Amino acid sequence: MRPVIRSASADDLPALVALDEVCFGSDAWSAVSWSAEFDRLSEDRVILVADEGAVVGYVVLLVPPVSLDVVELLRIAVTPAERRTGIGGQLMTAALSKCSGRTVLLEVAAGNESATGLYRAFGFEEISRRRGYYAGGEDAVIMRWREEE
Repeated sequence: MRPVIRSASADDLPALVALDEVCFGSDAWSAVSWSAEFDRLSEDRVILVADEGAVVGYVVLLVPPVSLDVVELLRIAVTPAERRTGIGGQLMTAALSKCSGRTVLLEVAAGNESATGLYRAFGFEEISRRRGYYAGGEDAVIMRWREEE
């Protein structure tokens, strides 16, 4: 069964907090941080979830007013049991459809090959690195996507 990709609601908050903890461990956003994201939904945040009767993935975008042309992909995650099933691709497709005519930036750990592979498959390109940015000295890779003209 393919999940439904839909806008998140406040009812999804506990599931998102739990999924974030599973996917990001000590780098997970706190429940307070997630609540703040929901407080900004009507302002400049887009949160989409992959729903199979339960939340199995999500993506968070910072989408400023249309006068600003850069969107930031802040977070994307899929529950470990559902990885490599196409859900990440579905979430990326849905997220990028919200970014028509804009540039999208993201940051990812250099060693996260599954994430960088997904991003490259969608046309993201590395534009910069932050050397030793993450704990343990791992580089952060800054990637950019621009809609094909």
